[in-house]
Order: sequence, then structure tokens, then C-alpha cells
Amino acid sequence: MENNRILILCSYDKSIIHFRGDFIKSLIQNGYKVFGAAPEMTKEISDQLIELGASPLTFKLQRTRLNPFKDLQSIFELNKMIKKHNIDLVFPYTIKPVIYGSIAANFAKIPVISLITGLGFTFSAASAKAKLLQKATEFLYKISIRKNKLIIFQNSDDHQLFLERNIIPKSKKIAVVNGSGVNLGTYPNRINNKTSERIIFILVARLIKEKGVSLYMEAAEDLKKRFPKAEFHVIGKPDKSPSAINLDKLNELHHKEIIVYHGPQDNVPELLYASDIFVLPTFYREGIPRSILEALSVGMPIITTNSPGCRETVTEGENGFLIKPQSLEDLKRAMGYFLENPIKIKEMGIASRALAEKKFNVDIINDHLIALIKETMTK
Repeated sequence: MENNRILILCSYDKSIIHFRGDFIKSLIQNGYKVFGAAPEMTKEISDQLIELGASPLTFKLQRTRLNPFKDLQSIFELNKMIKKHNIDLVFPYTIKPVIYGSIAANFAKIPVISLITGLGFTFSAASAKAKLLQKATEFLYKISIRKNKLIIFQNSDDHQLFLERNIIPKSKKIAVVNGSGVNLGTYPNRINNKTSERIIFILVARLIKEKGVSLYMEAAEDLKKRFPKAEFHVIGKPDKSPSAINLDKLNELHHKEIIVYHGPQDNVPELLYASDIFVLPTFYREGIPRSILEALSVGMPIITTNSPGCRETVTEGENGFLIKPQSLEDLKRAMGYFLENPIKIKEMGIASRALAEKKFNVDIINDHLIALIKETMTK
């Protein structure tokens, strides 16, 4: 199998370790030669890829906005990369790598398995600019992935949307996997016997409105008045996108001791262990949020939205609650339930861990992905 050389493409270098590190290890264990490529790859990530046994590569990519000249440059650069390293299969994920990596591979007549990890801001926002961008993205998807050998989705809703928008035909070969999976050993189970009034909620996300961060802040302001011992934590990096939340407001709530704002953190597992309930009131088009998978594995009840990618992670009333997107009242009601019934935290946390073991174990998901790759490469 020494000739099976796989190029994994992504738009952000840290994600190739955090989201695909276990996958890369599994591929190498199965005899594949793996190349991991990301724009502006740092030495830290490059060294980590080498340590895994993969070969790091970098390329130019404008991560936001469409610029025809720069985007064409990315396609030509990826095409050269594929040819130079004698790649046998391209495996891109996230929007731009999927589109431009697929076009580059098609020009080189190299098979592609593309992974749709959610549709993000473009398919979530309702502004005129977002709708225009959505149309452009739909067109680019349509011309780029139709020749791909296989398209993998992380939820059935995204597949259905691609069919409804005529991005792919019904005859297109697809598969659905349960997100990127979670390493149950990296996020071991904990038993939470919480009975005190000091209930700790935690949100881990990009600090944009579509992730429901502003909604969470509003809920915290109201609930803190009725449950002064409750804590509402936020972990996330300030964002530069047009939908970034108001950092002044977040810092104001932090100084008022309504929100505990940690900023971006490398020790997320420790903070999850110190918390009780995980909250992600997103209305962003998620694949399956990795942050929720980590919270499930730890054994935390989940509050998230009844929307694509999120609804797969909650069995209503068993391991948490699904709320209506952008509903402040629904969010306060779900959070208030745990404040009034802390004994339920342990019970629902156990159910979350069981769900992670059954459905989201990274080993199960990686075995599925590798089986799909083997099937594709033998045809």
C-alpha cells in the first residue's frame, strides 16, 4: 500500500491536529502515506505532524472573502502540490479547501473524497451580503465536487440541503459520519455529584453571534439575579468577522461578575471538568460541533439548539435539552431546569457519556472513514 499517498487539506493549521490528529494516526497505522496541508502552517503544527508520522505542507489561501485572482492562485498551487508529491487521493475539509482542492485534484485527474464539516456562516446568516455569498458558494460547490468520488457529510440535513439546492444529484455517492469523533481517553468520564447551588455553565465557541454567545450572555444576566451563586463561563477567541460579538459588553459582564470570561484557552478539558453543564445555543450551520462531543465524553449534560449538526448530540430530556434557535426564553428555561434540579446533572451526564461511547467514539468514526477510503481507492 506504499503508493497510497493521501493529501489532507484544511483552512486552519491547528484544526489538522485537533480535529484530524487521531484520523492521521489511523491512516498511517493502516499503511497510508499522509501529507497534511494548511495555509500559513506554523512550525509548532508542522513538528506535531512530523511527530505523528505525516509530512507537513503549506499553501496560500485567503480564508475569508472571495477574491478570484487569489483563489485561482490557490488552485494552481494545490495542483502543483498534488503532482509534485504524487498524491493518490485528496481529502479536503472545510469550505475553501473542499472547493479549491477538488478543482485542483480534478485538473490533475486525482480522485477526491470531500468532507463537508458544516456549512457555517454563509448558510446561516440572513443579510443580503450573506445571501449573495451563499449563491456564490453554492455555484462553486456545484462545479467543484460533482466529479468527486465520494462526498461525506457530518449530518443528514446538510446532504438534504445539497440535494434541494441542486448542488449534487441524487445519484451522487455520499456517506454520513458522526462528526470528527472524540477521543474517549483524552476526555475521560467524570461522575458529577453536584447538589450545591454553585452550578457552573460553560460555553466554548468562536465569539460570533451565530454561535449564540450574545444569547447566552443575556440569559446569564437574567438568571444571575434569581440564582446569584450560579456561574456562567465563556471560553473563546475574539473574532474579527462582521458578526463578532460586542467584546466591550462581554468584558463589562465579566467585571460585574455575571460572566467569567477566560479568553482563548489551551486547557479546555480542565475547564470542562470544573463545570457542570455545557451550553451552545448556536444557529450556525454546524457539522457536529467538536466542543459538544468533548463535553459529551466528559459526561456533561448538553443544552444546544434543535438545528443541523446539534440535534444529533442530544436525546431530549435524557442527556440535555434542545432549544429553538435564537430563543432566549427556551435557553433560560433549559438552564433554569438545572439550577432548580441539580440532582439531574449526574444522571444526564452519565447519559451523555454513554452516547459518546456508542455514537461518537473517534475509533468507530475513523474505522468508518478508512473503510470508505479503501472502498474508493479499489474502484
